[in-house]
Amino acid sequence: MPINFLRGFTQPVRTDAANRRLGCSLAFVAGAANAGGFLAVGQYTSHMSGIVASLSDNLALGQLVLVLAGFSALLAFLLGAATSSVLIHWGRRHHTQSEYAAPLMFEALLLLTFGVMGANLESHRVLYVPATVGLLCYVMGLQNAIITKISRAEIRTTHVTGLVTDIGIELGKMSYWNRPGVAQELPRVAVDRQKLRLLCALLGMFFLGGMTGALGFKHLGFVSTIPLAVVLIMLAIVPLLDDISQNVR
Repeated sequence: MPINFLRGFTQPVRTDAANRRLGCSLAFVAGAANAGGFLAVGQYTSHMSGIVASLSDNLALGQLVLVLAGFSALLAFLLGAATSSVLIHWGRRHHTQSEYAAPLMFEALLLLTFGVMGANLESHRVLYVPATVGLLCYVMGLQNAIITKISRAEIRTTHVTGLVTDIGIELGKMSYWNRPGVAQELPRVAVDRQKLRLLCALLGMFFLGGMTGALGFKHLGFVSTIPLAVVLIMLAIVPLLDDISQNVR
């Protein structure tokens, strides 16, 4: 790929096209990590709705060990988002080219470490499940905060409830009949086709990533996360190298 094309994914100066490309790429990674994580530990780690719901259920049932596990997963997601925010604001204050690339590279390194060491951890089952859930929740929080900051909360990549809701809203607008002569003082109800295409693309990439992650983990095991890490490295590497070259001069 051309250097400028790769640079555009995570450079500070943003365009709608760059945001769409990055959002779809990260949706694919999130879907793959989520599906692979489920096969690894039997739990989805990209959305907090189910985790918070299980927290209340298990608390009501007196399952304190499960409550602690759920709270740990929630805390890991929060810490991941906070870490991303700290890295982005540090880069912005220091006028770096890698303010968005740095947390993405950190995510890549975490996935790479998990891919290399996951098989060794599996033999230690007591630590393996909570460590895996915590790591993947942290990674998902890290990633979701990156694209949220970049797109000003217009794009989400780690969960699809909001995507499906927004798709439904736009489809409702598309099917609405603006009757002539009715409420003429109000603007016409019109579908935002560009937004609808983006939402469908994000949903499709999350689904495609989920299939890829499930098949990869089924046939390759933990090393299937290594290609995901490589994708993230490719998205983040050029702005980081730009900063290194500027500091060397």
